[in-house]
Amino acid sequence: MKKLIIPVILFISLFYSCATIKKGTTEKKEGQPELKVPEITDEKQKEFEYLFVEALKEKMIGNPQRAIALLSSCLKIDPNSAASMYELANIYASNNDFTSAALLLDKAISINPQNKWYKLFLARIYQQSGKFEQAAEVYQQLMADYPDNLDMIYMDALMLKNAGKYDEAIKAYNRLEKEVGHNEQIVIAKQNLYVLAGKIKEAFAEIQKLIDLNPKEAKYYGLMADLYLSQGDKENALKYYNKILQMEPDNGFVQFSLSNYYEKEGDYEKAFEHTKLGFASKDVDLETKLQVYLMLSDDKAESKLSADKNEELIKLLIKTYPDDPRVYTVNAEYLIREHRLGEARAQLLKVLELNKSDYVIWERVLFIDNDLQDWQALYNDTKSAIELFPNQPQVYFLNGVACIQLEKYEETLKVIDEGLEFVVDNPPLEGQMVLLKAEANYKLNDFDKAYILFDKAIELNPDNYVALNNYAYYLSERGEHLDKAERMSGRVVEKFPDNPTYLDTYAWVLFKKKNYGLAKFYIESAMSNGGQDNPTLLEHYGDILFMLNKIDEAKKYWVKAKEEGAQSAILDRKIKNLKYYEK
Repeated sequence: MKKLIIPVILFISLFYSCATIKKGTTEKKEGQPELKVPEITDEKQKEFEYLFVEALKEKMIGNPQRAIALLSSCLKIDPNSAASMYELANIYASNNDFTSAALLLDKAISINPQNKWYKLFLARIYQQSGKFEQAAEVYQQLMADYPDNLDMIYMDALMLKNAGKYDEAIKAYNRLEKEVGHNEQIVIAKQNLYVLAGKIKEAFAEIQKLIDLNPKEAKYYGLMADLYLSQGDKENALKYYNKILQMEPDNGFVQFSLSNYYEKEGDYEKAFEHTKLGFASKDVDLETKLQVYLMLSDDKAESKLSADKNEELIKLLIKTYPDDPRVYTVNAEYLIREHRLGEARAQLLKVLELNKSDYVIWERVLFIDNDLQDWQALYNDTKSAIELFPNQPQVYFLNGVACIQLEKYEETLKVIDEGLEFVVDNPPLEGQMVLLKAEANYKLNDFDKAYILFDKAIELNPDNYVALNNYAYYLSERGEHLDKAERMSGRVVEKFPDNPTYLDTYAWVLFKKKNYGLAKFYIESAMSNGGQDNPTLLEHYGDILFMLNKIDEAKKYWVKAKEEGAQSAILDRKIKNLKYYEK
């Protein structure tokens, strides 16, 4: 009995010896007119050999266009150089020009029909370009050339299947089976082909063949059950699944099959019980369990898993694999989807306890710190991350965010300067980091330096709307460059017309320009878009109303600002004296 090896065929370039020129003769297919090859002088032959070798060198060092030019020169000397055509085809194929590659290979084969590698390469080109029927034809030529090579029969069958020629593919597998005897891979391939061809009776017969050959192999009964289930015969499907459980009570894979069976029946509780048994099985690897879990939970809208059941499966995984970081990562992803960020962070921190060198997990933790506005945690975690990943500029940026929020302004400048050393070709990130420096300098009352840095941040990223808004607000607070502030704030409001913070900035710039009527319009827009409880915004509204001589209303909003948490001696004086005071 011959041994069958299902191949991964490797295609290699011909060596220099393939380029040797035969003077005045060439191989030809039977019945084909003899190709006329011009006589080539010794001098031209030497030139050809030189050009061919140079072409191969250029190809190897990554200069395909130069290689194409040299090989084209080779073909001018010898128009029937199959080796030159083959090498050109290689280059065209690497550039996904399969049409040119196929034409060249077809020509090369007509010149040298006995060359196996030309045909194998042509078959691969047809396969890559989706011309499976043509690929099958080439493999059939190779089968005729190499009748004992079983790989050619296998590839012919595979190409016929891909071409939708199911009956012909089955015949090819029958030929292969005749050579190697009964083989599981062949039988399963034939069974799939019979299903595709609509010959269900024959498909059942193929699986029965496997069961008859090895009645103690449980997976063959699983194949039979799956086929019955696919044909809507639930009774026989269940019979074969239960047969597997009788043979292998701890078989976790069949538990997943039974889960699928009961889900199709609409019995979701029973389906879940079998899913749990599959998750508890030691015979099923974690990778498979995670794939099953992701299939069950990926689409929340379609998932049959309640939150309780979802967590029950995760707890089973954690209990079974307490030292595998993947289970905590999966749990964290679930918790993030459920907007339970604090719990998700705790799970990711467990991942880092098991493997602290995973930068992606660190980044997830830092972003959660930021989303939770847990500035102390962000500060501590970024400090740890910088020690582990000193070349990652994003970590320095997030540490700078934490420093700003914790009013560590001098430290902000230091850490951002360190981080900027590692920013390469990333103007948006560089702009964000420069913005933090601008903020820190402003808070340190170094206003001139702050303004220079704000300008630089916007230059690096003209669409940095946070920079535009904050810069405009700071200018308005100090009553400086108000026209510039209005232009910048106007751009932001145009982009985000419903953002209360940005509307408040624009209103305040207009207030500083003494355009109180328009300022009132924008501050009221800010309040109607969610800013009605913001103490700063409420105080601004009171200021605007005061300038419009609506004193009682102004007092009402100043008092409300204080009730919402605003604390300043100036606000107290406004309320007491019913008068506007500049900060």
